[in-house]
Amino acid sequence: MPTKTVPVLSLFLCIVSCLLPAVSSAERIKDIAGFEGMRENQLVGYGLVVGLDGSGDKGNQTIQSIANLLQRMGLTVRLSDIKAKNTAAVMVTSALPPFPKPGVRADVLVSTIGDAKSLQGGTLLLAPLKGPDGKVYALAQGPVSIGGFIGGGAGGSTQKNHQTAGRIPDGAIVEGEPHFALGDGNEIRLFLNRPDFTTAADVTRKINEVLNDSTASSTVDPSTVKVKIPFNYKNKVVEFIAFVEGIEVAVDTPARVVMNERTGTITIGESVRIAPVAIAHGSLTIEIKTQYAVSQPSSFAPNQAKTLVVPRQDVTVSEQKSSLMQVSGVTLGDIVRALNALGVTPRDLISILQALKSAGALRAQLEII
Repeated sequence: MPTKTVPVLSLFLCIVSCLLPAVSSAERIKDIAGFEGMRENQLVGYGLVVGLDGSGDKGNQTIQSIANLLQRMGLTVRLSDIKAKNTAAVMVTSALPPFPKPGVRADVLVSTIGDAKSLQGGTLLLAPLKGPDGKVYALAQGPVSIGGFIGGGAGGSTQKNHQTAGRIPDGAIVEGEPHFALGDGNEIRLFLNRPDFTTAADVTRKINEVLNDSTASSTVDPSTVKVKIPFNYKNKVVEFIAFVEGIEVAVDTPARVVMNERTGTITIGESVRIAPVAIAHGSLTIEIKTQYAVSQPSSFAPNQAKTLVVPRQDVTVSEQKSSLMQVSGVTLGDIVRALNALGVTPRDLISILQALKSAGALRAQLEII
């Protein structure tokens, strides 16, 4: 007979644990920080995607945009004569890399703002991209790639991936150069990707040690390190930045456990510690068995009586037996071995880690995403 098992705690989720060494790793400054002035610039614009196969907008906004476009080209048409089913109004966005020069290309993201069903096969017409100051810094145009399709058949339609947003690789050409400045000529500032007092102090100490000058750099706050430009690098700021980027620094990471309850993923950092504690944990399982019996009418039953198949369900609830087990660890490897010794699922481990945090035995930040 068919059997249906419904465990309260899912059994198919997996745990992700990285066995890292119990020492701080050395990273290049280039990988943990960025220099002041080196940043992307966000651009946005409005445009029209044409050439769609009847999957465009049905609203009046797109019709008015088409009329405005044709008018700029010297053509005057009535709104009632325009059909927009092959055209879609879109928002065009792009991110300029640091220090872009005129002629440099950038990728473009195109997203519908109307009721268009798909951008498949469409082409973006020339659209100016503006910065927050209202100035045009790039122009975007080209065929839109959505990486999917919509198909139909006897059984209905099939869709793969998102159809109302797409990309144009290298679809924007830089026309204007945003203002950038690498320091004031006397000093530059480093911004850590992850603010941390210990890491900022180590970066300052290492730079002073490499430059053999105790005043070469100073820590402003947990995310900022100020570096003086040496006299022999006054006219070679780029070379000095390249030199500083190559310096390796020990990165200090906080003790953190990150859990994703939707997928059952658990990531444990290298600095996590567990104080000695005893744990007993059991899982509850519900088993539903369905059996089918035949109900046969008797010989003296009325003529309308019929033979029926009657399902019968038996519900069984069982709880896994468990005993107290000591769990502790001073290294990540010890913690992983101790938790794996419990023989529980990742969903159970999430509950156990939350209980350890409440008991004060988990020496780490507990983050749920």
